[in-house]
Amino acid sequence: MSITATFIFQMIVFLILVGFTMKFIWPPIMAALDARAKKIAEGLSAADKAKAELSTANKRVEEQLAAARTDATQRLADAGRLAQSMVEEAKGRASEEGAKIVAAAKAEAEQEAMKAREILREQVATLAVKGAEKILQREVNAGVHAELLTRLKAEL
Repeated sequence: MSITATFIFQMIVFLILVGFTMKFIWPPIMAALDARAKKIAEGLSAADKAKAELSTANKRVEEQLAAARTDATQRLADAGRLAQSMVEEAKGRASEEGAKIVAAAKAEAEQEAMKAREILREQVATLAVKGAEKILQREVNAGVHAELLTRLKAEL
């Protein structure tokens, strides 16, 4: 056999191999690559969404804390005015009553602030867990991960 015939035969075999590869091997590889790219894009999108939700939750926390502080300040101011009017009306007994009212208002404001913080910690922890679930694309079991969730709440 001559070198030209061998070369032509090799070219035919090569073209058959290229055709087989393009028809049967290349499409599954491309489909797998496209699916992987889609999963990565969805994961990044979910991470961005979770980050935005966390930012929104943090803003709500700050707003509620500011509202609680304003409310506490208002209550303290109201209690102070009430105490002053009682001092003017009944000089001896009014000062004692005013101090009790101020202490009660402070305790109530502190208690409400603590409640607001605890509720917000729960909400932020829930959003963090939801974000983690989306990123990991599996369920985070609260029973199994109770210690982790407790530490997360404590850190917040």
